[in-house]
Amino acid sequence: MNRPRRHNRSRRGSEGRDEKKSGGYRRHDGFFRRARDQGFAARSVFKLEEIQQRVELLRQGQRLLDLGCAPGSWLQLAAQIVGRGGRVIGVDVDPVEVPLPPWVTVLRGDVAAIEPGQLVAAAGGRFDGLLSDLAPHTSGVRHADQARSLALVERALEIAAAAVADGGFFVAKIFDGGDVPALIARLRLAAREVRTLRPRATRSHSKEIYLVATGWRTSAGMAQIDCRSAQK
Repeated sequence: MNRPRRHNRSRRGSEGRDEKKSGGYRRHDGFFRRARDQGFAARSVFKLEEIQQRVELLRQGQRLLDLGCAPGSWLQLAAQIVGRGGRVIGVDVDPVEVPLPPWVTVLRGDVAAIEPGQLVAAAGGRFDGLLSDLAPHTSGVRHADQARSLALVERALEIAAAAVADGGFFVAKIFDGGDVPALIARLRLAAREVRTLRPRATRSHSKEIYLVATGWRTSAGMAQIDCRSAQK
């Protein structure tokens, strides 16, 4: 992995990142120290790195969308891989303060309110892939937290249906629970292949997993969203 430019300010994770202090784990673990030493904004970069090593989704010249992008470590890695010929758009309610190259744009806002058309316009066309590391503010009540996590993935799917190109990919974090099998079944109708991954950098106590869907079919994705809306 190439190293980005070093920065000296400490970062706290925001929606979708895991750098906040907690009594349940040691914040400054080996992954945290590696991220700091290599100049990345958060330890979560190693989750995306492992997904990339196992599935090889990101390529030079792609357009990528990163939902829940603060504090910016996934943007940093994605920017390295796509290079100057690519485009990376990030969205988060919190600011991203790490140095980023000019082919990366961060839009400040809530993913629940942002229009997919605005994202496509910012990128200059539909995306080759969507990355979502969104996570809810947890309450400690498992079923409630799982429901909030599912709602964020559903919103990411709505955006993907309108913004990801045919043949693209979809990656989203979700808290594992009883609703996940049905979600995977829906994803399999919208993509050629779906798998679940749990990167080694995931905290041992965490219930999070990543859904990785490849071979995105835009029309099928829209049909799944329309079907969900009709059921509400």
